[in-house]
Amino acid sequence: MSLPCSFASPVWLPSGDAETLWAPFFSLREKVSLRREIWSTPDQDRIAVDWIDANPEAPLLVLFHGLGSSSRGHYALSLGAALQHRGWGGCFVNFRGCGGIDNLLPRAYHAGDSDEIAWIIERLASPARPLYAVGVSLGGNALLKYLGEDRPPLLTGAAAVCAPVDLIATAAHIAQQRFYDWYFVHTLQRQMGRYARRFPQLVDWSAVHRAKTLRAFDDAFTAPVHGFSDAMSYWQQSSSGPGLQRITVRSLLINSRNDPIVPIDAVEKWPRSKAVHACFTQYGGHVAYVQGRFPGRTRWLPAQILRFFQGEEPHAEA
Repeated sequence: MSLPCSFASPVWLPSGDAETLWAPFFSLREKVSLRREIWSTPDQDRIAVDWIDANPEAPLLVLFHGLGSSSRGHYALSLGAALQHRGWGGCFVNFRGCGGIDNLLPRAYHAGDSDEIAWIIERLASPARPLYAVGVSLGGNALLKYLGEDRPPLLTGAAAVCAPVDLIATAAHIAQQRFYDWYFVHTLQRQMGRYARRFPQLVDWSAVHRAKTLRAFDDAFTAPVHGFSDAMSYWQQSSSGPGLQRITVRSLLINSRNDPIVPIDAVEKWPRSKAVHACFTQYGGHVAYVQGRFPGRTRWLPAQILRFFQGEEPHAEA
């Protein structure tokens, strides 16, 4: 089902690339109070979780971030400010090795880790309050994969923002956009020094540092560390697209047609269940959605998500 939502980007951000690059580095940041907890995982690892405190009976929203991001991403802070304004609680998860702390086991996080999503949601679920989940980019794919599997219906609603539901098609698209391929690989390689020092025998670290593309990086690190034979196997088994038609939780997909990272046709081609609602905008870039006077704010995205969770349709804007 498609919803009548649209987004108008400012004239000073004339393209999806401009929107995508501007939002995380130059848009105005919201002020949010976060309280940190360190959780032990079922396999005796650890993650950092940042809380927005609220009345114990108020709705709770759990956020799963994107590749190379954290609970302090620009979209997280915008969502956090919106939650505080409405009196909702927030649980902003930092995947393993993210959020400024090292994890303990020789593994990281990846786009298909629905088991990680599952235990976090199971820990948070309570009959005393509604539980909603939002996944962004990589975190959105992992959340959608979880929703498409045979899991207990613990969520009241869900939303995925710019999720690469077809990882093979997305990787092929990124390979044609050399800057983004370089940026993601460079970001990941910077994080790998900590893993190499703690786990020198984990992988062929020289291959990891020689990687020039996401495929080479996933072949050298992500796939072998997480039990996949190679990057192609990882992408194929981790894509959430095939499961979209099995989702029963009322869910929202938000994607933009000028997203330079996730091609919209790779999202639209997958059949969706009646529970999955699509908000495909003409503009917005990749998890950007900047509006207003220079340097702009990123309040549109949380407004649409919370409006959907409250049973309303996203606004159609000229």
